[in-house]
Amino acid sequence: MVPPFGLGQYERMETRAIQDRIRDNYCWGCGADNPTGLHLKSYWDGKLAVAQWTPSEEFAAGPRHFLNGGIIATLLDCHGVCTAIANAYQRESRGIGTDPEIWLATTFLSVEYSRPTPIAEVVELTAHVTDCDERSASVECVLGAGGKDRVCATVRTARVPPEWRHGSSESQPR
Repeated sequence: MVPPFGLGQYERMETRAIQDRIRDNYCWGCGADNPTGLHLKSYWDGKLAVAQWTPSEEFAAGPRHFLNGGIIATLLDCHGVCTAIANAYQRESRGIGTDPEIWLATTFLSVEYSRPTPIAEVVELTAHVTDCDERSASVECVLGAGGKDRVCATVRTARVPPEWRHGSSESQPR
């Protein structure tokens, strides 16, 4: 698969999506293993992550020609978390998805909608890490469509242990 946006300014992009390298990713927004999810695919160049996603009419807001805000927030959240995961692997000088696995979860999401997102346009996302350490990361994301920025978000993440991610009895809410 070729990364979105063709080549040109994104020549250094990985050719395999971040989400396709994460094992057992059942996330509804970006999980390759969830058959009914959105299947967002983000590509990483070491500093920037990009993605494209094509909406369909089932994801409409009240006005049928605009994309639902919850879908937009999900796309930004997933793109941000996957960017933080790619960055964490890079900081450890390892390939994405190699053992021991790294997983980060959202601890904060701020979404600022500046203009409606037309449902008939391909959505383009960009993200970059603004702050990070071995346990957490902050990511700034932008969602655009039709050549205009539509929504921006801040995603903060925290590293979680494998037992949290894989559902051990100790990771379940009490």
